[in-house]
Amino acid sequence: MNDATIIEFAGRDAVSDPLTDLLRKGARELLQTAVEAELDAFLAEYAKHRTPEGQAAVVRNGHHPERAVQTGIGPVTMQIPKLRSKTGTPVTFRSALVPPSLISQTSSKASISSTASSHRHKIRPPLDDSLNTRIDNSS
Repeated sequence: MNDATIIEFAGRDAVSDPLTDLLRKGARELLQTAVEAELDAFLAEYAKHRTPEGQAAVVRNGHHPERAVQTGIGPVTMQIPKLRSKTGTPVTFRSALVPPSLISQTSSKASISSTASSHRHKIRPPLDDSLNTRIDNSS
């Protein structure tokens, strides 16, 4: 008879050491830059749409509240940008890199790397532009 006891480590995502802190900071900056580049590409699709007054029909409208995004190194906080349509027709920006399922704090099984791999064709051009580099297709 085996009476093994499994004890949940409550603070596993709260690891704080200099290397992990540096990785999380870098992940946050990279994600924020990539999402902003995605938004810029999304807005470019609407650049020719105008209101009857000649203003841009779709514009940036701040950011959603800061949320935790589940990554392979633990949760990373970031803000997803918002848009506003001036025509009355709703326009919603959904990041291919950070889908809503990763933003939920309860989705601990999701990871940025698997999402990035499945949406690579959608995020590569904005990410390449924001990093001023080309991403290797073999990764």
